[in-house]
Amino acid sequence: MVRYINLYFYFLLVLVSLAPLVKKVGEDMVVEMTNILCDKLLNGKDQHRDTASIALKTIIVEVTTTSLAEKILVSLAPKLITGATAGKSAEIKCECLDILGDILHRFGNLITKDHESMLAALLSQLSSNQASVRKKSISCIASLAACLSDDLLAKATFEVVQLLKNRSAKSEIARTNIQMIGALSRSVGYRFGPHLAEAVPLLINYCTSASENDEELREYSLQALESFMLRCPRDISPYCEGILNLALEYVSYDPNFTDCMEEDTDGEAQDEEDDDESANEYTDDEDASWKVRRASAKCLSAIIVSRPEMLSNMYLEACPKLIERFREREENVKMDIFNTFIELLRQTGNMTKGQGDIDESSPRWLLKQEVPKVVKSINRQLREKSIKTKVGSFSVLKELVVVLPDCLSDHIGSLVPGIEKSLNDKSSTSNLKIEALVFTRLVMASHSPSVFHPYIQALSGPILSTIGDRYYKVTAEALRVCGELVRVLRPNFQVSLVSHMLLTKHQLFSFFKPLFVYLFVLQTRSLDYRPYIGPIYNAILARLANQDQDQEVKECAISCMSLVVSTFGDGLQRELPACLPILVDRMGNEITRLTAVKAFAVIAKSPLRIDLSCVLDHVISELTAFLRKANRALRQATLGTLNSLVVAYGGQIGSSSYETIIAELSTLISDMDLHMTALALELCCTIMADRKSVQNVGLAVRYKVLPQALILIRSALLQGQALQALQRFFASLVQSANTSFDTLLDSLISTAKPSQSGGLAKQALSSIAQCVAVLCLAAGDQKCASTIEMLKGILKDDSATNSAKQHMALLCLGEIGRRKDLSNHAQIENIVIESFQSPFEEIKSAASYALGNIAVGNLSKYLPFILNQIDNQQRRQYLLLHSLKEVIARQSVDHTGQSELQDSNIEKILALLFNHCESEEEGVRNVVAECLGKIALIEPRKLIPALKERTSSPAANTRATVAIAIKYSIVERPGKIDEIMYPEISTFLMLIKDSDRHVRRAAVLALSTAAHNKPNLIKGLLPELLPLLYDQTVVKQELIRTVDLGPFKHVVDDGLELRKAAFECVDTLLDSCLDQVNPSSFIVPFLLSGLGDHYDVKMPCHLILSKLADKCPSAVLAVLDSLVEPIEKTINHRPKGDAVKQEVDRNEDMIRSALRAIAALSRISGSDYSMRFKNLMNKIMASPPLADKYNSIDLNLVKTTCFWGSYLETGFAISRAGPPWLVPATPRRADSRGH
Repeated sequence: MVRYINLYFYFLLVLVSLAPLVKKVGEDMVVEMTNILCDKLLNGKDQHRDTASIALKTIIVEVTTTSLAEKILVSLAPKLITGATAGKSAEIKCECLDILGDILHRFGNLITKDHESMLAALLSQLSSNQASVRKKSISCIASLAACLSDDLLAKATFEVVQLLKNRSAKSEIARTNIQMIGALSRSVGYRFGPHLAEAVPLLINYCTSASENDEELREYSLQALESFMLRCPRDISPYCEGILNLALEYVSYDPNFTDCMEEDTDGEAQDEEDDDESANEYTDDEDASWKVRRASAKCLSAIIVSRPEMLSNMYLEACPKLIERFREREENVKMDIFNTFIELLRQTGNMTKGQGDIDESSPRWLLKQEVPKVVKSINRQLREKSIKTKVGSFSVLKELVVVLPDCLSDHIGSLVPGIEKSLNDKSSTSNLKIEALVFTRLVMASHSPSVFHPYIQALSGPILSTIGDRYYKVTAEALRVCGELVRVLRPNFQVSLVSHMLLTKHQLFSFFKPLFVYLFVLQTRSLDYRPYIGPIYNAILARLANQDQDQEVKECAISCMSLVVSTFGDGLQRELPACLPILVDRMGNEITRLTAVKAFAVIAKSPLRIDLSCVLDHVISELTAFLRKANRALRQATLGTLNSLVVAYGGQIGSSSYETIIAELSTLISDMDLHMTALALELCCTIMADRKSVQNVGLAVRYKVLPQALILIRSALLQGQALQALQRFFASLVQSANTSFDTLLDSLISTAKPSQSGGLAKQALSSIAQCVAVLCLAAGDQKCASTIEMLKGILKDDSATNSAKQHMALLCLGEIGRRKDLSNHAQIENIVIESFQSPFEEIKSAASYALGNIAVGNLSKYLPFILNQIDNQQRRQYLLLHSLKEVIARQSVDHTGQSELQDSNIEKILALLFNHCESEEEGVRNVVAECLGKIALIEPRKLIPALKERTSSPAANTRATVAIAIKYSIVERPGKIDEIMYPEISTFLMLIKDSDRHVRRAAVLALSTAAHNKPNLIKGLLPELLPLLYDQTVVKQELIRTVDLGPFKHVVDDGLELRKAAFECVDTLLDSCLDQVNPSSFIVPFLLSGLGDHYDVKMPCHLILSKLADKCPSAVLAVLDSLVEPIEKTINHRPKGDAVKQEVDRNEDMIRSALRAIAALSRISGSDYSMRFKNLMNKIMASPPLADKYNSIDLNLVKTTCFWGSYLETGFAISRAGPPWLVPATPRRADSRGH
């Protein structure tokens, strides 16, 4: 015995040493080793066969070079084929087929010349008498199929189908052939599509005509159909309805058991339990019908995942059947039923994400009608004894609440016993408790608190008891649920009005204070929460005070305690001196400090004004120190918490503390992090508003923060929240009386002066002008008037050397005029319009912007002036149209000015705009289109018919202008235009069929805007529009021309912008109308073509591919092999040696974009089965430059998407295009999105 054990360990050591040995010795030696081992396998003793087989597999795994693989294949493949087909024993055949399968999976594409002979040999083994040989042959053929040519694949499929047509074959051979069909489709994906016409009817026929005892035949048929749905989503379309009906028929196939499905009432709960128990008592070891039901459930899941357009139909046909089958007697099958229903819910969430209104055909509406049945059936499952069934039931409920928040308001009472039992029952596992707690948290967070008030007593005990659970994940989830329980006990939405009044010291508050307090007490006392305060506090405190526990539990305890203190602080006055120091102590721990900082923000925002006097100084000191930390998230949270503390407890914070805070804030103000800058400036404003009388604080802001603010304002990146915060900062500074208005104004004006390195960016000048306007308005009318006169004086100076000052003066006048009526300043409009004659383009643009915004301040006086100038000044029409655009754009947003605009010369405006529709200058037409679109928001009944009439204009420029006008009229906010636009939108969007490419592009842009802002407008039109849209993505040779430039020729693609706009439109539709898009019909050939197109087209195509990989993975997986080639060409593309830096940078951007798409593809489950994709990944990892880029993209993908993605996109867009006044003085061509 000892001898055999020693021999076993000897063989084991030999096998372990083989892997490093293969990498050390030469290729010829490795080939010799494989030949020897193969000989041992085929001709050696039985006891050596397993060792030789394992050794061969080990060597094959370690082979990495193509040359060695080819040598091994040449010598090994024929021997293995011989061993698999000759008269050897079944064991030898299986080992040979197993090893051959491994070789073909890795290196099958290296022996294409032997594919035909190998295929013939392997197909012959499908009729073997040994089941194990047939099974291994199926796996081997599937590995070979991935690298077969289309002809050989057709040959293999034809042979298998012919065998299936032979009804006289043995049942086990038929089952093998059906398995072979499924394996082929899984292996080759979309390439199997042309053979579905023969395969699908055969499989359906086999499934329906099989004998009652042949369950495996039905199972294999359904599995093959499932594979077709997932791997050939485009070609399977004609057969989807038939497969759906088949799956629905067999999902309840149970010939050996009769289950009474009559509806039971809640009063018969005990009878149901007895029925369930008696059902579970039935066992039959020979009963295999459960395999058919499981295969049917998985087939239904495949239909749900791969056919989003069938979602509504699935609710009508499949949903009731799935809910009925929740009573499945086999637990494993029941789990598959649950998983299928969860897929249905998830697909509903994906398809309807972001859609507000739901109609009776919407999947969400149809799901809502099924909620009572779902809850009733799930309640039955929660009463069962099986832990696995209960876990699955809560998983279904979780997904239901995620997709349909507030759908369980009428059913909470029936679900509470199941939750209570799952948390209290001693037999409950940790997994069940976690699932029950997660569901409880989700349902509390998504429903009205009043729904839970009758059940607080039943729920609070189990929740609090699980806080003491030994498993940390259960404890952490219980603490999260406890946080939701606190909100339910004393809902915080009732106190928002009182909190706002307290914080802002609203003048009405003192008068209505008794009423507010009465309402507050009345609303919050609807449930007596006081008996629950003590148990909740004690349970959380026990966890909070315990240092020896998991970090997740510590963080949850801190967060939950902050909610308890902020909500019940008025009832915990005696406990606070013991609790608050613990929270302060947690701020000193690096692991928990971030959570503790956020906890104090929650407490500070409480309307109860919690007494923090015992810890306030310590908290402020700690927070001030955190501002110096490198942790960005910690600094952000600290700024927010300090702001809340200053608002609530500003009078208790010392002046020296404020000075220290301000000194730290000055280091955070920079354009390197605009979000942090905005938070720092907001805190400065809060401090100045609270500490106006403290001179030291004002001086600290003036000398520490103001210099940084003046540096920041010169940045071209300043925008959005940071710019608004900076404006409030200057307004607060001048109101604090610590810095004079004149000093601030001079400082701002001086920052606009050009430096030695050149002038400021246009965005920086715009920021300065906005801050000057806010400063003037905050200083009062007198200061504002004097500033305007000063600016007018600058404009009257005709010195050409004073262009920078004039530019700044015009911008400031425009910003002030937009906020204040300037009609008291005589002739200001004439002074501004004189700047139209300036030789400088930027001054003309600024004057146009200024005139339009001054008119916004007093429409009745200045609008007629602009219209009169447009009529009489032909040479200035372009600039005057921009001024008119400013007026109309502001009025379409500012509803208070609409009536005034309607009463003025609106007919004259329309006549003027329509006259310019046919302008040859695209820039003019774009301005006219924007004006028409914005007026349509104000006067839709007048504009929409007028625009519709011009869609049939013989002038292509007019039709294009109309389409762009519609684009500008479709805004995100609801309006009176919606009901008028809905029946007419098709007329405008059908311009996508126009003969002129400019008109088609305009229609595509309008469709893209509608899909983004109001998808419900176009959903009904998409079946007709999508084929037309896809056609715009195709390269059209008639739009490609060659320009002869003498020494060389230049190819111009006039259809490039149209293709780019079309792909961008598809990208938008995937976000808003995914349920109307069939991804399979788009990916091939349209997306595939785009991936190999021009740089400008590839970039949106990579984004589309990433989205489809995330939202429709099965459709992408089905054609993954065909997508590899164009992507591989992109990442391997190298610019020419004489390429300029811009071309090199563009190529780098394109490679990174392609790698992001590859990273998205790699996350698809099953992508590693594609040999081409697997080889592509290997090549990327083998190339250090590509590997570095890929790894950086893959690791930071989530972070980049969540934070920097939107910031960079909006930031760069604004820095390129600038604010509205940054229009060129001469018309220019629009960009790809029509701007």
